[in-house]
Amino acid sequence: MIDKKREDDKNNNINENIIIGRNSVLEALKSGRELDNIIIAKGTPYSGTTAVIISKAKEKGITVKEADARKMDYMCGHGNHQGVVAYAAMKEYSQLDDIFATAKERGEDPFIVILDEIEDPHNLGAIIRTAECAGVHGVIIPKRRSSGLTYTVHKASAGALEYMHIVKITNIASTIDKIKDMGVWVYGTDMNGESIYKTNLKGSIALVIGNEGKGIGKLVESKCDGIVSLPMYGKINSLNASVAAGIAMYEAAKQRN
Repeated sequence: MIDKKREDDKNNNINENIIIGRNSVLEALKSGRELDNIIIAKGTPYSGTTAVIISKAKEKGITVKEADARKMDYMCGHGNHQGVVAYAAMKEYSQLDDIFATAKERGEDPFIVILDEIEDPHNLGAIIRTAECAGVHGVIIPKRRSSGLTYTVHKASAGALEYMHIVKITNIASTIDKIKDMGVWVYGTDMNGESIYKTNLKGSIALVIGNEGKGIGKLVESKCDGIVSLPMYGKINSLNASVAAGIAMYEAAKQRN
């Protein structure tokens, strides 16, 4: 029974869209494949092929992290990763202009969701799934401190990832400034905001959903045109990020339609 569980764990690990080994990761970088991040085992010398990988990753704006070698063994199903692992995106990322082009093609005002450091891939997948159902034209995520488009995200989205523009950006605050200049009103979500049911969410809008634990960052909050909240009637004063995002998106969809 124990052996079977270990084998199941191993099989689950290799389901992730992982590239393992120095040469394999380097070739993925050279080919231009979309990589969410690269992980280097702690203690690995930053020399030779590893140094080239790190240099090319920085050129492309790909996050490089360090992790314990034993954790990496588990992630790779105990494959020979040589101290270097990359997570490849399940889908090519879109550009910001793609979101506005899709809205224009549909004859609709842009409807955007901005995710401020959503780290749980299950939450990201669930949000993408709801966004597609609610008529959102695109989802924006940051390059750092955010889940990328992993196998788990794809699975949790139930296929919605294939139909949704996902834009990966360097700085959320500057991106908000940019879309505001393009006529989009931006609303953050926070428990101290105005009731979302009293807020006009028609027209060109973006909803900002914060991190699972700390919510929206202060700088991002300061860039928003308004802060909205969901009324709480029980003893718990917060919702799961994907649940809160779903309720907010559907309130906006109701008003827009």
